[in-house]
Amino acid sequence: MDNSPTALFDTYEQDFRQIIDSVRSKLEGDGKDERGEQRRTALRRVEMELDEADEMISQMEIEIQGIPQSLRHQYQTRLRNAKADLTRFKKTSKDLHTQFSRADLLASPGRAGTPTSDEPYGTTSDRTRLLAGTATLEDGTRRLQESQRIALETEDQGAEILINLRVQREQIENSRDTLRTADTAIDRASGTLKKMIRRMYQQRVVTAAIISLLVLLIVIIIWEKLFR
Repeated sequence: MDNSPTALFDTYEQDFRQIIDSVRSKLEGDGKDERGEQRRTALRRVEMELDEADEMISQMEIEIQGIPQSLRHQYQTRLRNAKADLTRFKKTSKDLHTQFSRADLLASPGRAGTPTSDEPYGTTSDRTRLLAGTATLEDGTRRLQESQRIALETEDQGAEILINLRVQREQIENSRDTLRTADTAIDRASGTLKKMIRRMYQQRVVTAAIISLLVLLIVIIIWEKLFR
């Protein structure tokens, strides 16, 4: 799993581009020649996809806050471009909806989609739009819950990292104290060893002086015996 600070942004941007390509194909590509109910169905799908694209933009805005300053500028440019594409396709979709609504009014003498006792929610198109809106709302709720879950997991991970850092800091401080104590003990041992060496040399000097004195006394005694 890629844990780089731009990984999630790149993933959301890739999803956004896939959605926009699908919208473009319906508005400007193969779907532009569709007529009647097929065209209306395509436009309803475009609305749902634009809502998903809007959600991807929101996620990208959240993720860009965690990108380092050295990289944030180029990602802000990519975000602005994505917003511009989304705005353009929203306008195109709205214009096409307006055209179809005008065409429906001109083609039908009565009010299209008026609820009746047989169809209390209006025409089949209205019910489909209502179901599509409900599906979009449920999908948005699911994405929001997923974002909340990720935020809670991130918070838990951050708390765990802080605890680990605190433990490591305490370990480092304990190691520093131990090292300081060891240095003090070494200094004391070194001083004691120097004193012992100094005393050893002093004892050697005293011993040598005593031996020299004894040798001198022996020589004097022998000298006196020889020349009496």
